[in-house]
Amino acid sequence: MLVEIRFHGRGGQGTVVATILLAKAFFRAGYQVQSFPFFGVERRGAPVEAYVRLDKEKILLRTNVYYPDHVVVQDQTLLPGVNITRGLKPGGWVLINSTTPPADRKQFIGYQLALVDANRIALKNQLGTRTHPIVNTAMIGAFARMTGMPPLEAIRDVIREEVPDTYMQNIAAAEDAYTDVQLIGLIESTESQFPDMARK
Repeated sequence: MLVEIRFHGRGGQGTVVATILLAKAFFRAGYQVQSFPFFGVERRGAPVEAYVRLDKEKILLRTNVYYPDHVVVQDQTLLPGVNITRGLKPGGWVLINSTTPPADRKQFIGYQLALVDANRIALKNQLGTRTHPIVNTAMIGAFARMTGMPPLEAIRDVIREEVPDTYMQNIAAAEDAYTDVQLIGLIESTESQFPDMARK
């Protein structure tokens, strides 16, 4: 079955690299894959989108991803200005790099929500700086736990091959996020109760 994933981030956060790593991990797990970016203004900090498409069968589509099954948001500051749920299929997952649930819950009704503090995990593992943490490997580790695919071992192997200079830190970040991600689940109303992540 065809699965499409849209990543949202900012220039310099490794958003495109995240989709490449995730696609290669899925390929290792036996899927056919595509990975490609969409750039608006090409500058550091500008919003960036990138996509992964996967299927057990040969993929014939060559279009952008308009109706993703899941969405990954690498920077929560995008939420007020970007419609990150546009086209998202009902019941799809939204994974956000954040310590707290979004204040505006309306746009998440009918979708499943997950949160991970990827900034903290990146800094803990010395990936990037305090002002520019590199969160991509943490986000794909959280994604693997959230959806149950690809296998974490496939992510480890791809990181080891693709980022050999810092593979230990990046594997640790993926593993930390896999463990720490908060799977809140389906948001049914604006009154939905969210767990207190600070208690974890």
